[in-house]
Amino acid sequence: MNTTRWRRAPLAACCAAVAALTLAATGATAANAGAVAATWGHGGAPVVTTDDGAVRGMTAGTVDEFLGIPYAAPPTGNLRWRPPQPPAGWQGVRDATQFGPSCPQPPSLSVPGPFSEDCLYLNVNTPALPGGDQDHRWRNGGDDGGLPVLVWIHGGGLTQDAGRDYDPAKLAADGVVVVTINYRLGALGFLAHPALASRPGGPAGNYGLMDQQAALRWVRDNIGQFGGDPRNVTIAGESAGGLSVLAQMVSTGARGLFQKAIIESGSFALNQRPLATAEASGEAFAGSLGCTGQTAQTAQCLRNLPVTDLVTPAFVEIPGVVDGKVLTEPIGTALAAGRFARVPVLNGTNHEEEALFVALGLTVSQGTDVLIAQQPVTDPANYQANIAQALGVPAARAAAIAAEYPPGTDPAAAFTTLVGDASFACPALQIDTLTSQRVPTYAYEFNDDNAPQPFTPPGLVPPVATHTSELQYLFDLPNAPFPAPLSADQQALAASMRAAWANFAATGNPASAAVPWPAFSDSAQMLSLVPPQPQLETDFAARHHCAFWAAG
Repeated sequence: MNTTRWRRAPLAACCAAVAALTLAATGATAANAGAVAATWGHGGAPVVTTDDGAVRGMTAGTVDEFLGIPYAAPPTGNLRWRPPQPPAGWQGVRDATQFGPSCPQPPSLSVPGPFSEDCLYLNVNTPALPGGDQDHRWRNGGDDGGLPVLVWIHGGGLTQDAGRDYDPAKLAADGVVVVTINYRLGALGFLAHPALASRPGGPAGNYGLMDQQAALRWVRDNIGQFGGDPRNVTIAGESAGGLSVLAQMVSTGARGLFQKAIIESGSFALNQRPLATAEASGEAFAGSLGCTGQTAQTAQCLRNLPVTDLVTPAFVEIPGVVDGKVLTEPIGTALAAGRFARVPVLNGTNHEEEALFVALGLTVSQGTDVLIAQQPVTDPANYQANIAQALGVPAARAAAIAAEYPPGTDPAAAFTTLVGDASFACPALQIDTLTSQRVPTYAYEFNDDNAPQPFTPPGLVPPVATHTSELQYLFDLPNAPFPAPLSADQQALAASMRAAWANFAATGNPASAAVPWPAFSDSAQMLSLVPPQPQLETDFAARHHCAFWAAG
């Protein structure tokens, strides 16, 4: 079997497959990098004072928006591949009505420019004050503690996407202060190389995860001025963002920075690579760019490279690296041993996660990350070979899997189901089982098989709830290339989901009188998110053959 493996990020690969745009200029500077002197509350716009200076946002309906706030110094020059540093302060009032640049990444239809290495910005959406009161500082001045806070970590396979692609206004209107963030991506965020280590043999890589922690420290120190409670912070993310949530749960560097965790479709990569393995890949990558060796000169060579040389879909450290500092062990190992933050967990997957990828000629699996299939999955003759390739298993195991999931008349559908069960559904159930032994855990399966497919052309993906399908029920997606409206029943489901996410952020329990949601336990109850009203389900493990995968 002649195959070629590409280390490509899931959503990044998805978007690149339908991309028709070229990468926007990567040398742009932040649109709002300079301080703007203005009178406090000029024009009735909301003004907030942060530790670094005052920012002026804008009111949009029921939400006040503060966009493009720096939470760290630009990671450029000698700060490239170093832990994030504090941002520079400013005088006067800084305009916060435009997004900061997105981090450099491969081209796609769904992430607009500008792009720049100077990309460590976040956005705050907070329920507007009654009467348009301009000064938010009073909100957290008493004993009430302020509103619950949700920090959204975007997906995109750690190579793509940006905080600006998620409009949380409807979620914020449910009484939550929502923060969306950028973090370094691809080689700029996750390159592990001995020359970049803080000391010989020391940690390298995971700079993007360090950025996420820096953003959480900013939230701890500043969110009270926006009406949020710094002692009631939920981290949430989808796909690689969900994986990032898991990483922060097991990272000691994030301890105390959040009190709840939401994981959407983030269970696909629980076995992080050893540092030595990641550094070998990093050395090969650097060598391909003409930077060889393990010396300070090599590090300087890498830091002198133009950013366009580093933005490539051929490099990403999914599933991350056990670098010795941010991550000291694989996520799955830490969860099994109980070495994770003791916070309530909301965790779930979608009905057929893999359908999106298979439609694009890709597979995402625990064993092999993302592969470009070289043999048509619609051909029964290739069925077992594709299983072996996708899951990284020997022929005998592939035969056993084929017996458990016979190809029938639709090998592509059977292949989609089995890889999704192995890589998303059953690992998610494993997470539920492990976390529920120590913290309140709430599980869901998103099952609206008629959900629109906003990231792919109509008809490319079969009508099924697949990877990313739930996002449009929680956020508006202003840059989705193929938007479609939700039906009335789907809008009712979306309202229920936003209320549940808001309830969880507020109390650690997503349930409400309208939508009971029992905690996960030995009964394995979870919520099936279907329109118009979610329903309880107890057959998740059986439908996804999880006993078979656990035994293998």
